[in-house]
Amino acid sequence: MRLEQYLAHCGVSSRRQAQRLIAAGRVSFNGQLATALDRVSESAVNPNILLDGAPIAPIESKQYWLYHKPVGIDCRLLPDLPSSLIHLLPPAPRLYPAGRLDKDSRGLLLLTNDGELTHRLMHPDFGHEKVYLVTVDRNFTGDFITQMSQGVSYRDVTTKPCKVVAISDNQFEITLTQGLNRQIRRMAKALGFNVVDLVRLSMMNCELSALAETKMRPLEAAEISILRHLLKL
Repeated sequence: MRLEQYLAHCGVSSRRQAQRLIAAGRVSFNGQLATALDRVSESAVNPNILLDGAPIAPIESKQYWLYHKPVGIDCRLLPDLPSSLIHLLPPAPRLYPAGRLDKDSRGLLLLTNDGELTHRLMHPDFGHEKVYLVTVDRNFTGDFITQMSQGVSYRDVTTKPCKVVAISDNQFEITLTQGLNRQIRRMAKALGFNVVDLVRLSMMNCELSALAETKMRPLEAAEISILRHLLKL
C-alpha cells in the first residue's frame, strides 16, 4: 500500500494529512527521506518508518467512537494548546476526529484511527450529509430560509444548495454536504445574521441523540457496518 495509506492505517493522521507530512520532509522510510511514491508491504511487521525521527507504532485495531464536543474545545490535536481535544482523549488507542467542529461550536464528533474511513468522510467529492441545529441572534423570515437553502455567496465561494428547515423564529436545522471552513457561520453572516449557537446533530448514520456533553461512546457493530457500507469501504 502507499506510504500515506499505511500512516493512516497506523492512526498517525488522515491520509491527506499524511501526504502533507511526507511532503514536508517529516517522514523517513528505510533510512531515507520518504516520498509520495514509497509503498509499504501489507505483510511487513515492523517497517522502518520514522516521523520526526521517532518510530511509527504498528497498525492498531480499528476504533470508532462518538464524542459530544462542548464549546471551547479545539479539534486540532496540538499538545501545547491547553484547549486542544488531545488532552481529553485516552492515550490508547490513538484517536483523531474525522471532521472538525470549530472551537465555538458543539456537538457530534466521530473519533477513529481508521485513516481510510476518515479520508472518505472528509473528502469534499463524496458529499456526505451532516445535520446541524443553528440559533441566530434575531428572528428571520422565510426569505432567509430560502436564501440559505439556495446557496449563499461570500468571499470567493458560493455554497451548494442544501436543505434548511425553520425550527422557530430564530432557529433552523441545516443539512450540508460541503465541509467549508466555518461555512454555516459565514453563510448566516453574509445574510446579516450572527450564529449564537451551533450544534452538529449527526454525520451520516451517526447521531448525537442522548449522548451527554463531554461524553464519548463506542459505535455499535451495526453502526460501524452501516457507516462503512455508506462510505463504500
